[in-house]
Amino acid sequence: MSGEGAAASQHTPSPESVATDPGPQSLGARIRGTVLAYIALTKPRVIELLLVATIPVMLQADRGHVDIGVILFTLLGGWLGAGSANTLNMVVDADIDKKMRRTARRPLARQAVTTGHALVFGLVLWVASFLVLFFAANLLSALLVTVTIGFYVGVYTMILKRRTWQNVVWGGAAGCMPTLVGWAAVTGSLSWQPIVLFLVIFFWTPPHTWALAMRYREDYRAAGVPMLPVIASDERVTRQMLFYTWATVIASLVLVPAASWIYAAVAVLAGGWFVERVTKLYRDTRNGAEVAPLKIFLQSNEYLALLFCGLAIDAVVNLPTIASLF
Repeated sequence: MSGEGAAASQHTPSPESVATDPGPQSLGARIRGTVLAYIALTKPRVIELLLVATIPVMLQADRGHVDIGVILFTLLGGWLGAGSANTLNMVVDADIDKKMRRTARRPLARQAVTTGHALVFGLVLWVASFLVLFFAANLLSALLVTVTIGFYVGVYTMILKRRTWQNVVWGGAAGCMPTLVGWAAVTGSLSWQPIVLFLVIFFWTPPHTWALAMRYREDYRAAGVPMLPVIASDERVTRQMLFYTWATVIASLVLVPAASWIYAAVAVLAGGWFVERVTKLYRDTRNGAEVAPLKIFLQSNEYLALLFCGLAIDAVVNLPTIASLF
C-alpha cells in the first residue's frame, strides 16, 4: 500500500512539494496550505498502487460481477489505511527527509505540520480505515490493513530501512497487501490467487525501487540509508534487478490457469517487454555505457499497470479460464 518511489514518478508540483510563502498570508491561504500539507502526509501518488492492485483483484475474486459499492468502500478503507501508514512513516523518517533533496519539501521536513499533530492524524486514519472495512466489508480485510500499517511502520521504517540493503526486499511486503485486502473484502477468506498476486508485487518492488535509488543514490547516502545502489556497484544492482524481474514475470504466469487467454496474452507480452528493458539496463551497465535508470522506474510502473488492467478486463469479460479448457 505504500512505497518509496512512486512520489518521484512525475516532476510536476504536488501537495508534497508546495513551498510556503515567507511573506504575510491571508487566513484562506494558511488554511489551504495546512490542508495541502495534511494531504501530502498521505503520499497521494503512492496510493495509486492501491488502485492498480486492489480493483483487479476484487474483480477476479468475483469473476463476471462488478459490485461497485463494495469496491468503493474497500478503496476508501484501503486509502485511509495507506494514508495512515505513509503519515506514520513520515513521522519516523522526519530526520532523514530533511537531508534528502527528493523529500526535503515534505510537510514535517519543512515544519508545515508538527510531529505530534501528524502522529495523531496517522492514528485517526488507521482507526477510520479499520472501521470502514469492518462495517463495509468484513473483519479479515480490516485486520489485514492493520497488519499492513504495523508492518510498514514498525518493521520496514523503524527496523529494516536504516539497517540493511534488503530493506525494500522484505519491507516491500507492505505494498503487496492490497491484493490480500481486496480478495478478503469480496470473499471473506484468502486463497492461492491473491497470494500469487502478492508475490508478483513482492518481486516487482526491488527492481522498481532500486531503479529510483540509482537515480537518487547520493540522497540516500547523505541520509545514511543503505539502499543497494549506495553500497554496491551498478552491475551488481542491475543483476539483482534482472533476477527479481524474472521472478516477477514467472509469478505472474502462475495465475494464467485461473484466467482466460486475455490475461495470459497480457502477462506474456508485458512480461517479455519488462524483462527486455531490464536486461538492456544490465547489459549497458556491464559494458560501461551511460544508463537512465529512472526510465526503468517509470517502465516498471507501466508494466504493473498493464498486467493488472489485463487481469481486470479478463475478470469482467469472464471468458472460460485456461484451466476449464482441460
